[in-house]
Amino acid sequence: MGVAGAGKSTLAKVLATALDWVCIEGDDYHPATSINKMIGGKALDDHDRAAWLGHLHRRIVELDRRGASAVVACSALKASYRNLLAEDVSDLRFVFLSGSEGLAEYADLSDQASFHCNDMLVDAAGRAFVGNFGFDLHGGGDVAPAEIIRIDQDGNVEVFARDVVFPNGSVITRSGDTLLIAETFAHRISAFGLDVGGRVSSRRLWAELGKHTPDGICMDAEAALWVASPGTKTLFRVEQGGGILDRCTTRGTPYACMLGGEDRRTLYICTSETDDPQEATKQRSGRIEQVRVAVAGAGLP
Repeated sequence: MGVAGAGKSTLAKVLATALDWVCIEGDDYHPATSINKMIGGKALDDHDRAAWLGHLHRRIVELDRRGASAVVACSALKASYRNLLAEDVSDLRFVFLSGSEGLAEYADLSDQASFHCNDMLVDAAGRAFVGNFGFDLHGGGDVAPAEIIRIDQDGNVEVFARDVVFPNGSVITRSGDTLLIAETFAHRISAFGLDVGGRVSSRRLWAELGKHTPDGICMDAEAALWVASPGTKTLFRVEQGGGILDRCTTRGTPYACMLGGEDRRTLYICTSETDDPQEATKQRSGRIEQVRVAVAGAGLP
């Protein structure tokens, strides 16, 4: 147990794996009404949590009666919640997870990254894929290839792919076996096949984008991508092969986009008038715009 962001789920998975116990993610037991309420930005009250705790309690009792052991990741910050979860359970122990509010180093990429790290995507297995600039963009450096670095849950760090030109926005397809990367200054989207260990099994061109400079990207259920292109100040939907399917006009220059909302049919776009750090500090023009689209989001993130 512990507050949001304390690392309950991560630690529960590690412990359950080490002990060969069942791992229960408490958040999976929220009913749809509570999930929709949270998506709408509203906090849950005790009435909302009653159904959640009831579902979770029944699962714990079921495992207890079978003689099975489990690690449960659950906030359960109120004594009344803990009392309910402990009813009719032969052996239930609460462990409170707390930690420093300061940042903790997760991985040191200084030996692998050519320059400043950029976009990151985490797959379903908890592996992080991190791109980097490859050169000093804002200092006027010449375009140079960079690396995509993979960080495993056990802390292992490896170069996933080399010779990637400013790897930026990233998506993992719904099938989970392909990583799409926006190579901004190569004006293309590249596809990397993933094996079961998260390593490259193949590499190919997904789409040439002409003069566009793909930055943030997201995938929809028809396997098309929404692409933010700050260099051309455009936001567009593209299919594999490079065909433009749709366009969207934004107030500011689009840098990133994501499909979300209750049905994943709201396209959120990060826009600004500049990406220069000093100018951005002066202008303070960053904003999040939104528009409804016909096809829902899919894949990761």
